[in-house]
Amino acid sequence: MSPAPEQRRLTPQFSKSSYPSSTIDFLRVSRTAIDDTINQHLNALATPGSTPFDPATTAERQPRPIGRRQLPQQGCQTFKDKILFPSWQTRSDVLNYCAGVATSPDPDDPDHVLRESEDARARERLVDERLDPYSARYFPRDTRTESLAGLIRNERTVENIIRARTWSLIGERCENDTPDSDQALNEWRRRNDTSAEVKPVQAAKTAVLGSNR
Repeated sequence: MSPAPEQRRLTPQFSKSSYPSSTIDFLRVSRTAIDDTINQHLNALATPGSTPFDPATTAERQPRPIGRRQLPQQGCQTFKDKILFPSWQTRSDVLNYCAGVATSPDPDDPDHVLRESEDARARERLVDERLDPYSARYFPRDTRTESLAGLIRNERTVENIIRARTWSLIGERCENDTPDSDQALNEWRRRNDTSAEVKPVQAAKTAVLGSNR
């Protein structure tokens, strides 16, 4: 069972300066290590030989295929508490942090001057809709924070789909206390008192404001 990838130190530059590669790369590596390989992780929880062999079982038809055999509850719970939920929480922290950065001022946007120049040219442009009905159209370039906000929205949608699939596959082999992955993660957070930690969105805004002083 491979451990979850180590989380990088979250800074505004993590979300913006190397955007989108750092954010996307981290999410992809984390998902590949845990969710995309969930069946391998579950198979690793099966420990042949841990239960003494009973000759009487050879006369019985097994109700489940070998690949979908029910797994020990203790092993399932340990995997969820030590591997799965911490990985999900780390990705939530990254998404929340970058969402906070996306709503903060960005005076260092490298495209700021270029965007102002394009806006000025658009205002000075002569428009004659009789000759060209599309001449009045102007689509301003997205700011870096606007692009980051769009990325985070998309990644949240992807994350929800991935978690639902992972939780469904786990439910086929383990006993899940709840059918909803978000509820299960929230219960784990309460048990581990993660609410006592600094909120990523607030931390992002504080870091950005501090860097602008």
